[in-house]
Amino acid sequence: MQAFSVSAGEAGQRADVFMAQKSGLSRSRVQQMMEKGQILLEGGHIRPRDLVREGQCYTMELPPPEPTALVPEDIPLDIRYQDAYLAVINKPAGLVVHPAAGNPTGTLVHGLLYHIRDLSGIGGEMRPGIVHRLDKQTSGLMVVAKCDFAHQKLSDQLKTREMSRQYLALVRGRLSQEEGVIDAPIARHPVHRQRMAVVPGGRVARTHYRVLERLDAATLVALKLDTGRTHQIRVHMAYIGHPVLDDPVYGGAPDDARQMLHAWRLAFIHPKDGRPVAFTAPAPQDFLRRLRGLGGAAWAARIGLDLPDVPVL
Repeated sequence: MQAFSVSAGEAGQRADVFMAQKSGLSRSRVQQMMEKGQILLEGGHIRPRDLVREGQCYTMELPPPEPTALVPEDIPLDIRYQDAYLAVINKPAGLVVHPAAGNPTGTLVHGLLYHIRDLSGIGGEMRPGIVHRLDKQTSGLMVVAKCDFAHQKLSDQLKTREMSRQYLALVRGRLSQEEGVIDAPIARHPVHRQRMAVVPGGRVARTHYRVLERLDAATLVALKLDTGRTHQIRVHMAYIGHPVLDDPVYGGAPDDARQMLHAWRLAFIHPKDGRPVAFTAPAPQDFLRRLRGLGGAAWAARIGLDLPDVPVL
């Protein structure tokens, strides 16, 4: 049982907002708990929209997380860092993050359930909290929350852009500008509903890029996301006429191709103590082979290191 008192500066807030801030849970989770009588005001029920007053005391009984229906699977994972609150994973290309109709097993989540044994639950269920995703054929770093508190804090950083996600990509053709910002809204393609596209009135999307090396028929670029729209880098690079190499959706590659996109750096504020942390992951061998084949041996040597020598955007 946890108790939270309302200070003078906190008075006047909605009850669900107050409890979300105090507990580190999401507002939707707090609202569900209020409906179930797991959050009470001095022993009585409270509604999410009620306003809190100075001196009131709210109690919260957090139930144990329910077991998930997913079965843990011994899938090899490159866990770059782990503590009681989170884990940072270097995801390989070809691994789907979430189970879905087409991929009911063999996903990153199944592997995390096997390798991480100290989960305290997300949203009342014993599962890891996926803060952000990578496409199946994109490799690189992801942060995963082990508890509701960390999940909420990391998700907030993603929304406020305090979390920095930087990528390496090989794109078709030779980019003319040394660096730039692609600021173009993204939404579902109006005809091909399985794809995304730059669409007027879509959601705001911004991608920063910097040229690292121009090759004969391609360019090695570093990219940084301001926003996290589905397929954002792939859509934006195709939009400016330089699709990611080997992209089967936006670049005309075969359906089973692995697009040359790697999440090499991830930085955020640790939810427990507020310290800034940053992680890097070397480009995988398939990316390096493609780069060397295009004449980029020098850069392949640099980004193949455990601490890649890449300018931070």
